[in-house]
Amino acid sequence: MLEGRPSATAWRVAVRRAAHQVLDRPAVFEDPLALAMIGADEAAKLASGLEELSPSSRSLRAFLAARSRYAEDQVARAVRRGVRQYVVLGAGLDTFAYRNPYPDLRVFEVDHPATQEWKRRRLDTARISVPDSVAFAPVDFSRETLDVGLARAGFALHESAFFSWLGVTPYLTRDTVLATFQLIITLSAENGVVFDYTLPRSALGWLDRRAFDALARRVQSAGEPFQGFFQPDELAEELRRMGFLEIEDFDAAKINSRYFKDRADGLCVKDALGRLISAWRTSWR
Repeated sequence: MLEGRPSATAWRVAVRRAAHQVLDRPAVFEDPLALAMIGADEAAKLASGLEELSPSSRSLRAFLAARSRYAEDQVARAVRRGVRQYVVLGAGLDTFAYRNPYPDLRVFEVDHPATQEWKRRRLDTARISVPDSVAFAPVDFSRETLDVGLARAGFALHESAFFSWLGVTPYLTRDTVLATFQLIITLSAENGVVFDYTLPRSALGWLDRRAFDALARRVQSAGEPFQGFFQPDELAEELRRMGFLEIEDFDAAKINSRYFKDRADGLCVKDALGRLISAWRTSWR
């Protein structure tokens, strides 16, 4: 992201999350605060039908809705397991912390200081109250490490936690991504993580390459270029080497089977660019 500016991609993701609340019925991912977060003007555009309805736009919106739903499904699983700390890495304008249904769950939002300051202004403008269960952890990774930033925010480093990391890994180098996973499981063997990742362009068919190139141009122009890509088998091997033994990886077909089956409106994920994954050390249901 550009120095001193909030993330442009965080804004676009928030608008698409809000668009899902307006345009898609039934909603795969219910977020009653999504429209308030983007503001009245942008919400009015969505309500008027000005949101682009191209196949690629709908597919991306479907992926983002499923991504958020899957992450929160995994949070519920973590809470059942007894986890009381939830870390949202690259929180952007995510709203889970402000509609958190789990009284004993502490939520730590980690983001670049500029993006986090912008979010706090938007929360204030939207009159969304910040519960006592929320802790902000502004972290500039060019100057400090994740564990330092979390500890400063009151995170109990060696108690179990669940981490989500959505919409971030493609913008980081492979080494940075893998080092973060290693840190997560090093802090506690009971930790789990959910994230998404992007396949390398070379692994895509010609039609998906066109979608990849269009998206890459947009994020490049926003100052947030793609950097890190993974092949599923190679990524799973890296995670297992670290100690994550239970790994669930979703391609578009699996996402559609779980979240978009038998929809009358045909909403689904149509390209192979993004995948969802959760990783834990031990199996638990």
